[in-house]
Order: sequence, then C-alpha cells, then structure tokens
Amino acid sequence: MRRYSLIPTFLIFGLIGCSELTTPEEVVEPPVTIQSDTMVILPEPGQATEATKRVNSDTRDRLNLRDQSDIEDARRGLIAFIEDDTIEAADGSIVWQVNQFDFISGDAPDSVNPSLWRQSELAAHHGLFEVTEGLYQVRGYDLAVMSVIEGETGWIVVDPLTTTETAAAALKLVNDTLGYRPVTAMIYTHSHADHFGGARGIISETDIAARNIPVLAPVGFSENAVSENLIAGNHMSRRATLMFGNTIPRSTTAHIGSGLGPGLPNGTISLLLPTEEILGDGSPRLIDGVTFEFIDAGGTEAPAEFMFYLPDMSALCTAEVATATFHNILTPRGAKVRDSLKWSEAIDRVLQDYGDRSDVVFASHHWPTWGSENVRSFLQGQRDIYRYVHDQTLRHANAGADMTRAAEAVAEPDVQLSQFDTRGYYGSLNHNSKAVYQYYFGWWGGNPSEYYALPQTVTASRYVDAIGGAAAVLELAQTAFSTGDYRWSAELLNHLVFAEPDNQDARNWLAANYEQIGFQSESGAWRSYFLTGAAELRRGLLDIGDPAVGNADFLRAVPSLDLFNAMAARFNPDAMTRDPFAVVFRFPDTQEAVTVQVGTAVMVPRNGAIETANADVTIDRGQFDRLMLGQVRPITLILSGELKVRGERAALSDLFDTLDQPEFWFPLVTP
Repeated sequence: MRRYSLIPTFLIFGLIGCSELTTPEEVVEPPVTIQSDTMVILPEPGQATEATKRVNSDTRDRLNLRDQSDIEDARRGLIAFIEDDTIEAADGSIVWQVNQFDFISGDAPDSVNPSLWRQSELAAHHGLFEVTEGLYQVRGYDLAVMSVIEGETGWIVVDPLTTTETAAAALKLVNDTLGYRPVTAMIYTHSHADHFGGARGIISETDIAARNIPVLAPVGFSENAVSENLIAGNHMSRRATLMFGNTIPRSTTAHIGSGLGPGLPNGTISLLLPTEEILGDGSPRLIDGVTFEFIDAGGTEAPAEFMFYLPDMSALCTAEVATATFHNILTPRGAKVRDSLKWSEAIDRVLQDYGDRSDVVFASHHWPTWGSENVRSFLQGQRDIYRYVHDQTLRHANAGADMTRAAEAVAEPDVQLSQFDTRGYYGSLNHNSKAVYQYYFGWWGGNPSEYYALPQTVTASRYVDAIGGAAAVLELAQTAFSTGDYRWSAELLNHLVFAEPDNQDARNWLAANYEQIGFQSESGAWRSYFLTGAAELRRGLLDIGDPAVGNADFLRAVPSLDLFNAMAARFNPDAMTRDPFAVVFRFPDTQEAVTVQVGTAVMVPRNGAIETANADVTIDRGQFDRLMLGQVRPITLILSGELKVRGERAALSDLFDTLDQPEFWFPLVTP
C-alpha cells in the first residue's frame, strides 16, 4: 500500500501557522529590469507609484487619522507585557516573534494605506491589560485576544487563542503578574480555531475530569469546530496563505497585519471538546461565583457563536460579532457565506438589551470601548454597517444590477467616516456586497453568457488573439498602468498570463499591478492577498513542502463519520478499477463502526457495520488517526497486529488507492 495522509487540512486558520513554511525574510525577489517599447518603465518591487501615493494621500486627508479615542482605548489598562523576544515551541522553534510589528510607528509610508497603518499600529500593542476590576485581556501575541475573568477561586478563561504555545504564554503572563490562580472554567465564544486552538495550553482533559472544570460553548460548537472546513480544507488553507501573508515578510512593503489582529502564530492547534453546549437565551448562569448572561449569535460571524453580559461588572462581550472592524461576510480564504441581516439583528438585540447597562464592551479581537455612551455608539455603528451593505446590495440587485455592478454602486456611508471600527480593515464594502449578492442569488448574475461560460484557461488565449497578440495586450496594460488604472491593467494582464504562463514580462507587470492595489488597500486581508499574489508571480510557487496536516490532539475530536466524509471528497472515480465493494472499519477504543461503500462514482460512508462487507478492518481510532496524518504506514500496523483485516485484504488497499492526494501549493494567480 502507498503512504497517504489526510492532506486536505481541516483547521480554518491554524494549519497555515503549523506549516513548515520558509521564514518570509528568506524569500528573495528576483531583480526586475524589464522595459516596454512604449517606454512605460516597470517599477522596482516595493516602489509606490505616483498614483498610489495620491490615493493614500487622499485617504490621509479625508479621514481624521489623529482621532485619539480608539488610540487611547488600545493602550488603556496596560499592566505588563512579555519581555522575551519570542514565544517558542517545545522544540525551540519560534511560534511568535514578540516585536515583529515594532516597525509600525509614526506616519504611514507611501506603500501602506494610512488608515490600515493606523489600525495595524493599534492592533500591535501587546501585553496584559485591565479592562475593569476582575476582567483582563492578553492582546498582541496572536490573531485573537484571550480574556481572563477573576472568579471566586480561579481564572475563567475566554477564548484561549490559536495555539497551545501562545495560550500558555498568555496565561503565564497573567499568573506572573496577578498571582497564580487555577483555571476554574473555560469558555469558547464561537467555533473558529483562533478561539479554541490553544485550549490544551491552558488545561488538560485530566484537569477537567479531576476538578470538574466546565468548558462551555454555544450550541453546535463541536459539530462546526471540526466540520466547517474539514472537507474543503486544502483549498481554504492554500488561499489562507495569501489572505494572511504567511509567505511574505513583515515590512512596510509586505504584511503589516490582517486588520483583525496582528497575524497568525505558528504552533500547535488543539481542541478540547466542551463539557456543555449552552443555548444563549439570556438566562443568568453562575460560573465560579461570576454571573453570566449568554446571548445566542449563531449563524452570524460563525455558525455557532454567543455573546455574553457580566452584570456584576456592567461589561458586555460581543465575541467576534462586533469588533473594531467591518468583518468578512465571505472570507477571502473561502467559507460558507454569512447572513449579514441576521448579523445586524444580533447586534441590534444586544444594543437594545444591554446598551444602556454596559460601561464597557470587549470582544475576541482588538481592544475594548469604555463609557456607556461610547458603547451604544459602537454597537449602533456596527449594527448599521452590516445592515447598510445588506440593504443597499439588495436595493441595487432588485433594480437589476448583477453582483459586480451592485458592489460598485454601494458607496461609503457616513458611519465609516465617523467611526473607525466600521471601516473595512478586514472585510470591505466591495467584497462584502458581493457576498450579500451571493447569499441571495448565487454565483452568477442572471446573464445566460455567465451561466455556461468557458473556463479561463480556454478563453485567455482567445482574448489575447482578439486584442492583437501578446505585444498588443502588454502595451495596452502598460498604458493603463501608467495612468493608475490598475484594475483594468490587471484584467488585461491576467488574460495574458493565463494564455502564456511563462511570459515573465506579463507576470512582472501583473505583479506590479497587484502590488499597487495592495499598497492602496485599507483591508489587511486584501493587502496581503494582492502582495502575496505579486510575490508568487515574480518568484513562482514556493518549493518548501506541504504544510503539516494537523495533529492527533485535534483529529481525535473529529467525529469518525466526518473523517470518512472528508475522505469521500477525495474519491476519484477514474481510479476505481474493480466492481463496487464495501469495507467496515471497527474502532474498539471508541466502540464505533463505520461502513464505507465504494461504487463506480461515489464513496458513501455510513455509521454502523454490515455483514456483507468485502473486508472488515479492526483498528483503534487513535491508530487510524495516525494513519490519516501520514505518521505510520498501513503495512506497519498490519505487521504489528494493530490493524487486523478479515476477508479480502486487497479491498482495503483498493479503497485507499481511489483517494486523490492533492498538492497544497497549487497555483492561484497563474493557470
């Protein structure tokens, strides 16, 4: 049997952090000396054009970037910070470079949108902060924020970050500064990995059992935490390398933050399943002497999510439903599109029920907002921006606009001029409008030509021929570039790159367009996506091996049927060279059985065993997980007796041989 692994990675953010990526600083851009016949000179990589300087200058003039309100909030309450240069894993590898964003200070350079520069500087403030008496946050060492509440006997930890290493470092900072207290409860606000991945750095299953520690999460958490991106993980994780800028440096001409937080750590993503999933109906609940009122927000920013109110502290936690940015209704890495109307309504509900009762609002990203009037203003602005993009997209769509025209027509509202937390540092009006359109109308705009269009790999060369050949396309694109018309220039050059992938002139010019668009972008996710795309065009795809495919701590939390469904999504009918068959997998350690029926077109897993299977396999689920992670070969387990097969042994091999092994570093900006 061949070696195989569950290559489609299944953690929404963290697998990129766990990967064996080359340190961004090690990537060297090739020298560029190309000139066109029209004397439009290709700028050196990292050089902002005059058009980009004007756009960024206009942003600086249009916005009151020196407004002190959130600047003061981001710094308020600092008690201590990690003084080491790095947070490291057990093997000595660097998980987080503490001062990696120290260069973000002072006025924005020409290569960065000044509004994003301001946001990134605020997000880079790191340390332990007091929110109010008995409530603290650790910020700046991860994409997310960890909140810590002082209970009667210990710490109640809310959202233990992305990796075990950053979570452990955050808790150590708390204990070293405030005095050691045991963890007496842990709360996951929602089902995204940057809010549960560090769980095993905080407590263990042994602790939970021995001390009866509650681990609370919203209804649907377990299902969604392990399944939202399980089946589609390989593609999502590949796109996430662009969205989060993992393969480009931290610098003024590359990644400066995601807009949602500083960036993703490397390290180990874990999962401790909750001891209880609770419905957020507002009913009071006492946890280690602290009263919580949980508010359901499922189906907004995450499929399973709640907010909560602490009446004894007059503090409202909005999880990731309301943070200091306009979020993604459809994330660039790819996910199921979100319901912006429901999102807005969830914020309006807490505005009505808790706005007048809250002296502070804090979230799972960014910094808090203090003062009851400011809390109400924050919630109203957040409510309004999600409602605005929803209603205006529908208004234009119902008048006949397709997705692109609707998005272009949604103008910047007044709230974005007066409240920085509503600006598109992570999401944006343009792509969130397209997400609203997709939510209601799907992937096409109603024009028949779009419904059965040819693939771009076919049309690209035809467009190039129709325009008059590669030289004509390049000249038109260079002219557009010289006037700052980067979107049109990029569209032209994308046809040329797809028609002639080895045309380095075309790739360099397309990279130059992407770079200028990135330099102008207010969204950190947009900036990193375009700048990483530019880097891939110039240097080609990285040849550094596939990312790590997860870890056993996480995989053992994945329900067995979900694991087999992920396998079924890799089934290649062309590799099926025999009559249909069935294999039963029995897991004695979990007392489960799954039957996999393999046909000529589909692979269908079902819970339970059938008597007529061609092969009956017995293996502990833990060993099967190792098999899926590529840590052990099937033959090794067979020889050791840890994998037993009754019946047709070849059926097991035949099943595995039908599974595709997708490459991780597949091209996105080239064919």
